[in-house]
Amino acid sequence: MSETKPKPQGAVQTTGHSWDGDLQEFNNPLPAWWLWGFYATVLFAVIYWVLFPAWPIAGGYTTGVMNTITFVDGSGEERTTHWNTRSLLLKEMQQSESAQRSREYLEKVAATDYQEILSDPEMMDFTRSMAKGLFGDNCAACHGTGGSGVIGLFPNLADDDWLWGGTVEQIETSIRAGRYGFMPEFRNTLNAQQLDDVATYVLSLSGNKVDQTVAARGEKIFQTDTGGCYYCHTESGTGLESQGAANLTDQVWTVADVNGAETLDAQKAEVKQVIRNGVERRMPGWSERLTAAQIKLLTVFVHELGGGQ
Repeated sequence: MSETKPKPQGAVQTTGHSWDGDLQEFNNPLPAWWLWGFYATVLFAVIYWVLFPAWPIAGGYTTGVMNTITFVDGSGEERTTHWNTRSLLLKEMQQSESAQRSREYLEKVAATDYQEILSDPEMMDFTRSMAKGLFGDNCAACHGTGGSGVIGLFPNLADDDWLWGGTVEQIETSIRAGRYGFMPEFRNTLNAQQLDDVATYVLSLSGNKVDQTVAARGEKIFQTDTGGCYYCHTESGTGLESQGAANLTDQVWTVADVNGAETLDAQKAEVKQVIRNGVERRMPGWSERLTAAQIKLLTVFVHELGGGQ
């Protein structure tokens, strides 16, 4: 029989299992502080499951016993529900100190006329900060985050060209009631030659170098009942804000991408496409979705995007 050698002081105990003679399984228990910490987390989890929403069940989840969150919902009605992070956020947004200050400023802006708001740096700072979020939530999907719009679809709000007018009163009307832009199609009214002639004349109105003989033929169509373009765009081509008819004498193009075309033929193709197919664009009214104060904030914000009028 072989003698069992005594283990050195402080050596790790083994379970007594061994393989191949010298491969042994150590008995190295976890520290007591770690075990007590683990037990504490289990106890915390059980208490949390009781107090707060936790486990999914058929058609819902356990709501816990903390049913003390009271807040005002989107319809303006006060609601009390079980504790959850969404309700807590809504409550903090309504009752926090910053939320109360925002409401006070919002009431102040709502009671102030546009000229005073535009001349007050403090109110303008508040308006920009609040309206930027409103614009991102409600307007940016079409007009872009910077208001640059999409040619052919949604007007650019960041330039000085306003189809329906750029005063604060006109902008407020656009936001509150919406706008409907319409230009009839001329595919069945004008033949290919006439379309080319009118497009040439329209390009000449904004200073493009074109064949003046062709432009003269297009002018007769534009200025007479053959085309009837002057009804909306006026005889001078400057357009009518009351109709949302574009000014054709500047170099701002909201539907035809003339500035993006590299040649005169490409520019004429853009203009002819608009004349041939017409235009129909609708902006919804926001009076039922936004409050009067929110519409005022957006009005000032959009007014500033375009440099103001």
